[in-house]
Amino acid sequence: MLSLFGKDDERKEAESLLDRLKQSISKTRSQITAKVEDLVSGEKKIDPEQLSRLENALLAADIGPRTTHQILEAVRQKLERHALNNTAELKAELKSQLLYALRVVPSPNGSSAAQEPRPRVIFVVGVNGTGKTTTIGKLANRLRQRGKNVVLAAGDTFRAAAIEQLGVWATRTGSDIVKTKSGGDPAAVVYDALASARARNADVVIVDTAGRLHTKSNLMSELEKMKRTATKVVPGAPHEVLLVMDATTGQNGLSQAREFTATAGVTGIVLTKLDGTAKGGIVVAITRELGLPVQYVGTGEGVEDLVPFDPETFVASLFD
Repeated sequence: MLSLFGKDDERKEAESLLDRLKQSISKTRSQITAKVEDLVSGEKKIDPEQLSRLENALLAADIGPRTTHQILEAVRQKLERHALNNTAELKAELKSQLLYALRVVPSPNGSSAAQEPRPRVIFVVGVNGTGKTTTIGKLANRLRQRGKNVVLAAGDTFRAAAIEQLGVWATRTGSDIVKTKSGGDPAAVVYDALASARARNADVVIVDTAGRLHTKSNLMSELEKMKRTATKVVPGAPHEVLLVMDATTGQNGLSQAREFTATAGVTGIVLTKLDGTAKGGIVVAITRELGLPVQYVGTGEGVEDLVPFDPETFVASLFD
């Protein structure tokens, strides 16, 4: 993820990120933390039955079998060495293991302004219903607040409602929009949007894409055509391909995500509706199973409710 934001902006946002994440994952926090508190309350010794309850809590939060197994093995080893004796020590171990899982995939590195492509081209992909178009609007809002000129490309021509919805977001955020009639050629929209952005010296082009066509092969072929068109107009484009996933679908969303990551060249994840689920541990499962970083999370319905994801802040919001 290339950095478009100044260090002062990032610092100010980081100050409020912990509180916003705490609010959005309060259900997940209760799911995990309450069980951990109960596990080692008083003078009780951690035994196999209690470890089984911890395992159930982690799985219920959608941490995923792989990471849950890793955490339990680490806890067992420390128990054998008598290195876990109270709630604080168990929490510290859980935090350490979750951070390790999230750091398996490095966070995207920023680049200097001299290296930054212009326009920067972002494709946004995902199945219908995940909040894809709304995410584009929120992302455009973030960029516009930082003084960036943004062009939205209504590439989801399969749904007339998607074109209309993106138009509303363009008006709301003060972004330009390039669109065609329903059923038009998405690749032509991409071409026109990028050509327009270059002519206007715009900073960013965000491309909406179809979440469904008549067959999955048609959908993926259409995405490939759009990407080839983008590269012809702006060398190296698209510079990012963000996959929007709905946190409330949990593990069920991973199979759909794998199809996109295998074909669409996804570079990062946007996880929406994190505030509406007790399964916020899906952040960890996504990172481990897809090998991709979560770059943004949706923390509510408002235009401001899209925040950059930070592993340390996420884990802290679960336990601190």
